[in-house]
Amino acid sequence: MNETLMQYFEWYLPADAKHWQRLVDDIDTLKKLGVNKVWMPPAFKGTGLEDVGYGVYDLFDLGEFDQKGTIPTKYGTKEEYLQATKALNEAGIMPIADVVLNHKANGDEKERFKVLKMNQTNRQEAISEPYDIEAWTHFNFTGRHKQYDDFEWHWYHFSGMDYDALHNETGLYMVMGDNKGWANQETVDEENGNYDYLMFNDVDFRHPEVVENLKKWVAWFLETSQVGGFRLDAVKHIDSEFMSDFIRFVRENLKEDLYVFGEYWKDDTDDKMDYLGDVDFQFDLVDVGLHMNFYQASQEGQNFDLSQILEGSLMKTKPEFAVTFVDNHDSQRGQSLESTVEEWFKPLAYSIIMLRQEGKPCLFYGDYYGIEGDFAQPSFKEIIDKLAYLRQHHVYGEQVEYFDHPNCIGWVNLGNEEHPEPLAVVMSNGDAGWKDMELGILHAGKVFSDYLRHSDQEVVIDDQGWGRFPAEAGSVSAWLPNA
Repeated sequence: MNETLMQYFEWYLPADAKHWQRLVDDIDTLKKLGVNKVWMPPAFKGTGLEDVGYGVYDLFDLGEFDQKGTIPTKYGTKEEYLQATKALNEAGIMPIADVVLNHKANGDEKERFKVLKMNQTNRQEAISEPYDIEAWTHFNFTGRHKQYDDFEWHWYHFSGMDYDALHNETGLYMVMGDNKGWANQETVDEENGNYDYLMFNDVDFRHPEVVENLKKWVAWFLETSQVGGFRLDAVKHIDSEFMSDFIRFVRENLKEDLYVFGEYWKDDTDDKMDYLGDVDFQFDLVDVGLHMNFYQASQEGQNFDLSQILEGSLMKTKPEFAVTFVDNHDSQRGQSLESTVEEWFKPLAYSIIMLRQEGKPCLFYGDYYGIEGDFAQPSFKEIIDKLAYLRQHHVYGEQVEYFDHPNCIGWVNLGNEEHPEPLAVVMSNGDAGWKDMELGILHAGKVFSDYLRHSDQEVVIDDQGWGRFPAEAGSVSAWLPNA
């Protein structure tokens, strides 16, 4: 069966602590969609009830302790989280935890230490002499009372921060001391001179106490949560040597079949390939290049060369490591990496990730259920349901491409013994068009209809096994033989 993931959250979900319950209630829907892996939002206690999960405060608090003004996280309590992972596992769907290791937020007490103030756009350039600041770097997790772990975080466990409480100033401050400084230039993204620092208190992965504590945490978390995989947040800001060693440690000592994919937000294929090599090809990456192609195509309309839609994507260059997606919580409207694919193009984009055999497609909760509020968008449930059916039953066998026109492309999946019916896909980003595509003389005389119902025409396969398959203007059609 073809793999399908789902990102089961979007940024603007209500902070009602009921999301884990929603997920449990939705499992039958996910099974029907053919979803076999669910990427859950971060389950750890953040800066408060409204925290989407990326302002992580305590990795050992899954919504169990009264910390930062709340017991549950935005999504619910620890008990509800564990009920959700259990229900997913029982349904044969792998729960994937969103693991946020890069930084810690909202420390409990201030500490004084020496820093250099750094140039924001060239992090290798100091713009001060060493001087003292105070920052919220002491994490003692008083609400947890040392349950599960008695480790406390201090200033020397971090490499940098963006707030000086002593002088009430924001900036970029690099912590001074033995073996301090940013991560090695070769192990993080080189944007801004060195992109080790992203936000909050930046964790120093070279500190042996940090590494040991994260190993202790991951053993506890895997045993407690029973998740089957990790989505690693912000990996281009994390020392790749640490990341490689950490995943190897988990697989060798704790869970050899752990599934992992990382968020390396960059659309440059060479950088992606370099990073995969740096981590010894131990995990998949989200296909940002493909997403940015979708975004650009949706902006440019018929001026975009559709025959180039896969260029620079992992789907094309390293498909076995590609997690493909149309949009996610970072690219949706109003977010830091906003690059939302225009609504007219979403059916085409989803057809590319779901009706082709390369990559692991990841559905987005916001696209499936719609998004409410200031950054609202409609639901694409109807089209995604149809594509999910096709993916489960018809995306098999030899795949032949017809990417030979700037505004109209197509491909066929010829089927296999288990799934013998072929599927022909055609899309246009301009005027109505067609593709002549070969299905083989085995299918001569058969009549095909558009399963997506975007076209009401019928296609008859000629005695040479070819058919002329149409696509409406700015639309996609998926052709199956009539029953």
